[in-house]
Amino acid sequence: MRRLLWLLAGAVLGFIAAHFVDQTPEGRRFFARVNRGVAEFNRAFSTGYHEVEQAAEDLVDDVEEALQKLRDRDGAS
Repeated sequence: MRRLLWLLAGAVLGFIAAHFVDQTPEGRRFFARVNRGVAEFNRAFSTGYHEVEQAAEDLVDDVEEALQKLRDRDGAS
């Protein structure tokens, strides 16, 4: 319970500090850079996720096609 209190206190103090830092021009520039970095990371992550998702779908399609060919071959014999 004590650790949770310290965590909450740290989070509250961090938000207060961020608020004061954001009041200065340098602070706004800092947070703008951070936001650009987060947006770039999100775009890269999303792109990579969609590429892997497409590759997995293609693999599933290939496996299903191969299984269908095996079923057709075994049924024709």
